[in-house]
Amino acid sequence: MQNHQSDKNSFFPLAMSQEGDTVKIKSLNGGKNMEARLTSMGLNVGSELLVSQRQGNNLVVIRGETRLALGAGLAQKILVESI
Repeated sequence: MQNHQSDKNSFFPLAMSQEGDTVKIKSLNGGKNMEARLTSMGLNVGSELLVSQRQGNNLVVIRGETRLALGAGLAQKILVESI
């Protein structure tokens, strides 16, 4: 019998993603204020993102028709999985 439980080891910070990666948000790890801020921008658990640019440690991601620039600190607190 297989174990269908999520493998948290497959999750990694969005900050580790490379240009062209498509990822799904699995967890927001920065407290209620950060979670509310990200949710208001359309970034919530289950959202799919395309990493369109890396500029140093900063990222530009695309969700639907929206492009968002994220600083390295914020991107470090968003756990994702590759899809």
